[in-house]
Amino acid sequence: MPYVNIKITNENVTPEKKAELIAGATQLLVDVLGKNPNTTVVVIDEVDTDNWGIGGETITVRRKEGK
Repeated sequence: MPYVNIKITNENVTPEKKAELIAGATQLLVDVLGKNPNTTVVVIDEVDTDNWGIGGETITVRRKEGK
């Protein structure tokens, strides 16, 4: 049973876009590895931008600075 964990920042991702991510990740495993889509689990974790950092800065700060 494949398990895919997608981590994204919680910045206005609609339920429709999440459904697209789930369907796309599932289909990728079907196409590439021949996995059964009925037993493929996809979980999306949304992380607050204060809890995600790159280059020593939070995403919140980077967004404010236009990076």
